[in-house]
Amino acid sequence: MTNHVADNAPVAWEFFAGGGLAGIGLGGWRVGFANDLDPGKARAFRGNHPGVPFREGDVAALTPADLPGRADLAWASSPCQDLSLAGARGGLAGRRSGAFWGFMALMRALDAEGRGPDRIVVENVCGLLTSGGGADFAAVCAALSEGGRRVGALEIDAAHWLPQSRPRLFVVAVRGEAPPETTRPVAPFHSPRLVAAHDRLPEAVRAGWAWWSLAAPPRRNLDLAGLLEADDRVEWFDAARTAAALALLSPLHRRRLEAERAAGGRRVAAGYRRVRIEDGVRAQRLELRFDGLAGCLRTPAGGSSRQIVVVVDGPRTRMRWLTAGEAARLMGVPEGYVLPGSASAGLKLMGDAVAVPVVRALAEGLLTPGAGRRAAA
Repeated sequence: MTNHVADNAPVAWEFFAGGGLAGIGLGGWRVGFANDLDPGKARAFRGNHPGVPFREGDVAALTPADLPGRADLAWASSPCQDLSLAGARGGLAGRRSGAFWGFMALMRALDAEGRGPDRIVVENVCGLLTSGGGADFAAVCAALSEGGRRVGALEIDAAHWLPQSRPRLFVVAVRGEAPPETTRPVAPFHSPRLVAAHDRLPEAVRAGWAWWSLAAPPRRNLDLAGLLEADDRVEWFDAARTAAALALLSPLHRRRLEAERAAGGRRVAAGYRRVRIEDGVRAQRLELRFDGLAGCLRTPAGGSSRQIVVVVDGPRTRMRWLTAGEAARLMGVPEGYVLPGSASAGLKLMGDAVAVPVVRALAEGLLTPGAGRRAAA
């Protein structure tokens, strides 16, 4: 699964690497080192990228001596649970998302040795923009600007490439030859909430800000139905379980389902359970979307349960769990990637990952141009 690249290809280090999807998206780059704390993710990484040096453990325990040579890029998909709207919003002081500071300590130590990467990408949930009243985003940008790097951010939804609604924030810091910039924010990747977060930044951080220019992709031509397993290869809910799930529909979502039934033909929806406050009472609801997109893949710890595939054929409605293989396709993982043996482990691996086509777009538009041409000392 490791990319076949030239010997002189730019080098990336992948932190909080999970199953190594960022490295797959980087394409022509060579991943020279990877790290993750989670044993299950470490097994998946080693199984799919056997030639990449990998260190299992806390990033805060790494020292420059653990990293080989020098990299052009450090990619960090740091833990998002404390910053997600579905989590406790502990911010960067939270135990998990606070791992970012262990990563930054390592980058600073590498800079002190003259081996710091000229490009750094930090990927996280969009909740980082407002976490701590904006103080967390400001702290991340200020830290990444150290060492003469220009910093900018993009809010990118994987739905531009894949049938999954998955908005994520990518903070990109570059030293040396800079990627293309615009003079002002431009849709779709400079969202109103990103602009508002930028405007709250301290003046010193704004002075080194870059509105990175990334071209919008062509219109997506794949929907959820196009990547599902064949009906006869999956296990469907029985009648009782289907009825119990349908009983969780709110009046609005029940009307949506009835409208699709009335339209006739085969209709496919993604279903996901949410806790809603109704008349002051917490109620679990099943919500459906018939727009060709799955909801954002999450892990059980992320506040959202496993997604349900709903197939409507006229008056008949069938339901089943989304499979781990389907989740991998929703992340843009190529065929041949080896998932963990259990469905729960596979879903966790994909729910915590970064979408491959998004990384590819960032690599082609921002990260690869000028990579390997070292900044002057």
